[in-house]
Amino acid sequence: MTAPATPTAPAAPTGALNLSRTTATAARVLRQLRHDPRTIALMILIPCVMLFLLRYVFDGNPRTFDNIGASLLGIFPLITMFLVTSIATLRERTSGTLERLLALPLGKGDLIAGYALAFGTLAIIQSALATGLAVWFLDLDVTGSPWLLLLVALLDALLGTALGLFVSAFASSEFQAVQFMPAVIFPQLLLCGLFTPRDAMHPALEAVSDVLPMSYAVDGMNEVLKHTDMTATFVRDILIVGGCALLVLALGAATLRRRTA
Repeated sequence: MTAPATPTAPAAPTGALNLSRTTATAARVLRQLRHDPRTIALMILIPCVMLFLLRYVFDGNPRTFDNIGASLLGIFPLITMFLVTSIATLRERTSGTLERLLALPLGKGDLIAGYALAFGTLAIIQSALATGLAVWFLDLDVTGSPWLLLLVALLDALLGTALGLFVSAFASSEFQAVQFMPAVIFPQLLLCGLFTPRDAMHPALEAVSDVLPMSYAVDGMNEVLKHTDMTATFVRDILIVGGCALLVLALGAATLRRRTA
């Protein structure tokens, strides 16, 4: 008499991304965000409000707004997406939603790509609104194409999303997630070249700024501000920002582990 067959566990997903699983994850995250209007307002409207205030802070000297507005057009989306993504993902971890998802035959790559796709969709809307407001309503004077500004702003927002997904693994509360902002964002903000050219800094600080992705985000915006055509430096800058976003997403996927057997 043969022994009854032992039920087998679901097959683990393959390493390749599965489009249906990724889009299903993204759709679930977007459905949850739809019921949180304050988070949507923070992601989409706050960069526009900050740019609007900045324009009229320098109402008597519009040239100052032209000089720093392009840089901040990239920095504001990065900061807001970092905050919102880190807190939203932490909620998923602490509520047990992420734990339940990891128990399913769902690859880590599918999961992290789904989160990135959902927040990236909002990043596109955010970047488009902020760029349109700055260029066509606030009269930000740029030499290059506004579409290149939009490209850099979008990459910056995606980088903020990737950083938020990554740091959420190291926080146990929303307060701790916010605490990562001084550690992850503020040093980049000080060293990115917004307040003074990076080559005018102390050599040690300049060397540090050379490995921070926000530096290349600001450099890319400045290239659009000063040149009519796409330059080799601009291409280098956007490739570095995009590459950093992909690298941090991969690191974020590596932090996804079940906490229970």
